[in-house]
Amino acid sequence: MTDRGFGKEFDGDFEGDFGWDFGREPGGTVGGAGGAAVDEGRGDPFEEALALANATAPLRVRHGAEGSGAGPTTGRVPYATREAAAANSSATGGSHDIPYTPDDPFSLDDPMAAGNGAARSSGPSRAPGNGASRTSGPSRASGPVGPEDHEDPADPPPPTGHGSRPTPVAVPWHTARDIAERAVAGPPEPATSALGDALGRTLAAPLTALTDLPSFDTSAMDGWAVSGPGPWRLDHPAGTSEAGPPPGILAGHAPDRALHDGHAIPIATGARVPSGATAVLRSEHGEVRELSDGGRRLYAPQPAPPGQDIRPRGQECRRGDQLLPAGALVTPAVLGLAAAAGYDELTAYRRPRAEVLVLGDELLDHGLPQEGRIRDALGPMLAPWLHALGVEAAAPRHLADDPDTLYAAVAESTADVVITTGGTASGPLDHVHPILRRLGAEVLVDGVAVRPGHPMVLARLAPHRHLVGLPGNPLAAVSGLVTLAEPLLRTLAARPPAAPYRTPLAAPVHGHPRDTRLVPVAYREDERHGLMAAPLHFHGPAMLRGIAAADALAVVPPGGAERGTELELLELPWSAGPSAGWSPGSSTGWTAPGDG
Repeated sequence: MTDRGFGKEFDGDFEGDFGWDFGREPGGTVGGAGGAAVDEGRGDPFEEALALANATAPLRVRHGAEGSGAGPTTGRVPYATREAAAANSSATGGSHDIPYTPDDPFSLDDPMAAGNGAARSSGPSRAPGNGASRTSGPSRASGPVGPEDHEDPADPPPPTGHGSRPTPVAVPWHTARDIAERAVAGPPEPATSALGDALGRTLAAPLTALTDLPSFDTSAMDGWAVSGPGPWRLDHPAGTSEAGPPPGILAGHAPDRALHDGHAIPIATGARVPSGATAVLRSEHGEVRELSDGGRRLYAPQPAPPGQDIRPRGQECRRGDQLLPAGALVTPAVLGLAAAAGYDELTAYRRPRAEVLVLGDELLDHGLPQEGRIRDALGPMLAPWLHALGVEAAAPRHLADDPDTLYAAVAESTADVVITTGGTASGPLDHVHPILRRLGAEVLVDGVAVRPGHPMVLARLAPHRHLVGLPGNPLAAVSGLVTLAEPLLRTLAARPPAAPYRTPLAAPVHGHPRDTRLVPVAYREDERHGLMAAPLHFHGPAMLRGIAAADALAVVPPGGAERGTELELLELPWSAGPSAGWSPGSSTGWTAPGDG
């Protein structure tokens, strides 16, 4: 399959990987009865994903009444609006098979959602900055979620929105993350830097030992280096006075002569063991007695077996051994290992650079909310969060709700990824889509079937520059961050994805009828079931109280999940899990979490 500039290829099972149905019959053929291919000119599966993101996906229509046995067919029509899709479906006499769109402002905080249903609005919506979402228009509530909810008739068609932008089809959540991960071919070229500058980067080549570790036989204890069975006569190092106790061998000083059988010499931890020594006797295990001739003799209640308390040369590694593979994250411990192995510099991939643009005239950067204005919650959160992902991010820039201002900021940015907050819907103050059109950007994802955060955007500004548009509501922005920004930035930083991690739920979670939900959870120990993920309250799109106390986000499938169901977890980068790996940065003021 052609790469299409995304660096990786799909494995050929696109529909199986993502659960999409492009009209494939049970027998494995595409089309209607008899396996005839209805859409013979179909492109490759990744183009199907981009077509879906750019509102040109194939429309699936069921012919005939339910239960008639008529097979589905697939036709290629522009996916301009849900209204056009509904009209097409009505013209064929079938039921509507239209995915949920970003214009459905579903929220479990709505009273109509109390029964795990969806409150749906046909009016335009905008998340103003990072405040509450405003909706208008009639709404209806569905009953409790069940199998029948997945066959609801199509919702009333929403308007095309500001600037007559066609309403896109929401991309499935896992698909959106995969598109974001593959949006770039890989990280930029690696660079060689001093050890300290490599912290938080990813190794571009294996870390190979430049020397044996330890590079010589080393004493593991304070005591005496001894040769042969005791007792031992204590020697004075060459060049020292015979009067007084012998000073012994100190760390950083090489012995200048061999130790003869039956002799001993004091030695410090980390000092080089002299040739001829067979063991190190700990200071607490030996007794020194004065001799009549003025000498001293060392006695031990127990024999000192050969090799005791000696770290032999090459015990940890030999020169040329691979210590870490390419792709390993450079942590403080890795810096220490590299230094011990003889490195002054490391070759690693540079950290991606991101610029955060916080949009909204209603936002305050200090003080209490007043006169219809609210505090900016995203600016203080996003830069440290990005830094926790290994990204260089300066202090966020606050921009007014002005299209020319936003256009200039995005056009002039030199960051690898521009991240905007708010303005991703179709309201009169939502300028992200219009400026993307002015810039000639290629939209890769335009709306994701996830709650909260469905009106998120991923676009390619240039071959190596991208924009991630986050919704304005705080938890919705977090959803966009982990859905689109994190996979993209991970690829740019050459960081491998965290291993899949699943944990049973400690309580049931309501689900959206069709979309994935991301719900903050905290780890709890259950006496009977062990570690479980407890869903947290205050998980509305405009709330941060739940995520502030969370260890992870649970990926809740459509329809919800019962207690005990094992769900995929997205661990937060500061939690004590496999995705941990943040580093402090002076530009963000981020500090390590305490033990309390």
